[in-house]
Amino acid sequence: MIGSISTSVYHPTQGSLQARQAQVAPASAAPAAAGSQQLSPEAQQQVAKLRSIDQKVRAHEQAHISAAGGIGVSGAAFQYQRGPDGMNYAVGGEVQIDTSPGKDPKDTVEKARRIQAAAMAPADPSSQDRAVAAAAAQMEAQASAELSRQRNQENTSQATESQQPASASSQGNTARGQRASAAYQEAATAADTVVSQLLAVA
Repeated sequence: MIGSISTSVYHPTQGSLQARQAQVAPASAAPAAAGSQQLSPEAQQQVAKLRSIDQKVRAHEQAHISAAGGIGVSGAAFQYQRGPDGMNYAVGGEVQIDTSPGKDPKDTVEKARRIQAAAMAPADPSSQDRAVAAAAAQMEAQASAELSRQRNQENTSQATESQQPASASSQGNTARGQRASAAYQEAATAADTVVSQLLAVA
């Protein structure tokens, strides 16, 4: 199962350019429109805001990538908006990670913890990040419960096996005691018989 951890800190205005890119890259230059070098104060403020958002988005996705390690299955994919200066700025992004269970409960617990760490790595986790972390926490809890059940079952089996030799030894002692008692009784009976015969002869 592949899950996405993402952020979207800015909603592009209608009609703005949006694109997707599979690798982390700086804001790309686009052909400048006529007169774009002469930006109004309002446009300059918008460009400054887009630059700030671009930096935050890239830092956010890079935090996911750094923490994901072996469970990451893709680089960052970004959504872009073209600013008044003709440049494309990242305004949203996502990183895909492997959110499937591990090969056994123990591996699943470890993997679920890595998923949570990757999802919550940014300083400002998004709602999607928190949802992925919550699902991983639930997966960890279920795997931990199954791991505990398996360990308890193993301990019970070992305890049963350790009791079996003691039981067999006890049964052996009882059998030997019964045989010794029987032999004693036979010897006593034989002795009584000999004494009886001797008395009869006398």
